[in-house]
Amino acid sequence: MEERTPRRPRIADVAREAGVSKTAVSFAFNNPDRLAPETASRIRDVADSLGYRPHPVARMLTQRQTHTIGVLTPQALSVIFSNPFFGAFNEGVALAAEQEGYALHFISPLHGSLAQAMSQATVDGVVAVGLSASHPEVEQIRAAGVPLVMVDSSALPDQPGVEIDDEGGARAAAEHLVMLGHRDILIVSVEPPPPALELEPEGVMGRRLRGYRSGLEAKGVEFDPRAVVVAPASIEGGLVALHRAWGAGLRPTGVLVMSDAMAIGVLRAARELGLRVPEDLSVVGFDDIDVSQHVSPPLTTVHQPIRRKGESAVRILLSVVQRRDRDPEQLRLETRLIVRASTGPAPRRRQEVERVRG
Repeated sequence: MEERTPRRPRIADVAREAGVSKTAVSFAFNNPDRLAPETASRIRDVADSLGYRPHPVARMLTQRQTHTIGVLTPQALSVIFSNPFFGAFNEGVALAAEQEGYALHFISPLHGSLAQAMSQATVDGVVAVGLSASHPEVEQIRAAGVPLVMVDSSALPDQPGVEIDDEGGARAAAEHLVMLGHRDILIVSVEPPPPALELEPEGVMGRRLRGYRSGLEAKGVEFDPRAVVVAPASIEGGLVALHRAWGAGLRPTGVLVMSDAMAIGVLRAARELGLRVPEDLSVVGFDDIDVSQHVSPPLTTVHQPIRRKGESAVRILLSVVQRRDRDPEQLRLETRLIVRASTGPAPRRRQEVERVRG
């Protein structure tokens, strides 16, 4: 004869054994401050003796909390997880979430619709990465009153956010190339073209382009919008960008790239074009992902604290979710230029130095 699996103890069993209502049992686990301490303790003791544990989903519905954080991105997950930047960012997100006992729900376009994906997400709060303040989903989240932290977006005065000094980092990169004697400089941006091309900087790429421009012009180099090439934010995107520029007749001696992944693609394209780095072409990336120091040659880049950015975003979000902080915190993290072997004197400057040494 087949043995029956013992029935799991239910809330009614605890209530009957403890001589209280089912509501009191629920309070003992979810709102113990609504009971006398000795009553709540006795109910939990009875529950332990019966082997009763609150069902996690039922408890979630009772508390109206999921202990889950949403990470909202405008790109497909296949793109996100192939990008080393997001790997480092999500490492920081996961670290802070795990320390506070929260799970993660990655929200990306579902069948091409970010709105559809967001409508099916059940989370206590959202970290939105790379979305503008006017994005429909951001407005939807704000209207619903769901706690939200914006990352790498134009800041709203009443909205918590985390960003870096994009403009200052880009300016330092541009000044570095000019100081090395470079005048023919290509800028590789992320598509779609940022509004800064129309002199209306906003968002990450707009701020970086404004920084490149100010760095060039501060050193007497004219900014030429025709020397800005856009491509997908990937290694393949950087590869295509340099080939496209070369095919259009541009002959830069230096390249400013808005992401390290794209800069690695530029290094590969340079080899395919027979260019030596940095003798013929100097390349500066942005982000300082881990692999940037291991490529050949090691990449000069603008460092940003990627993991700390993710960790900070979650900590700020949870301070709102748990109502520890009612004033929106807007955190701005610093950047700094890391000079490695992918940059050197411009070919003309190199020849001048070699003549002096000779």
